[in-house]
Amino acid sequence: MKLWIAGSLFFFLSLTLQAQNKGREGQQQVRAAKITWITNRLNLTPDQAKDFWPLFNEYEDKRREVRHRIRRLNGETNNLSASDEAIRKNLKEIIDLRQQEVDLEREYQAKYLKVINVKQLSELYKADQRFTQMLIERLNHNRQPRDKDSN
Repeated sequence: MKLWIAGSLFFFLSLTLQAQNKGREGQQQVRAAKITWITNRLNLTPDQAKDFWPLFNEYEDKRREVRHRIRRLNGETNNLSASDEAIRKNLKEIIDLRQQEVDLEREYQAKYLKVINVKQLSELYKADQRFTQMLIERLNHNRQPRDKDSN
């Protein structure tokens, strides 16, 4: 069974990588692969899944927005032609956004525990982190130049 799970994940990841330049479609495929991965790792019951996924999606959307704002501000902060005051303001806002991210995690941890047990929550954090690591590894592997002799 575990082999099937790993196989499905890599199938989804390969589809994702093929579609990574297709924008929204690629994002949807990553999301589908992540849902499959997490569902299998948490062993959610149908009742848990019904309540868990709306919460998870809500959390992911809010976290994605905070991280997008942090990336945007980091880019602006790296602009050496910006004034010291603008950079200072951006740095403060980045810290505030990081705190928002921690507060968001605390809020959703409490919400998750109303739907899943503490062991499943712990597994969620591990599964989410591992999925991200595998995706990054896969993307980095596909970006490496191909050895001419291996063709």
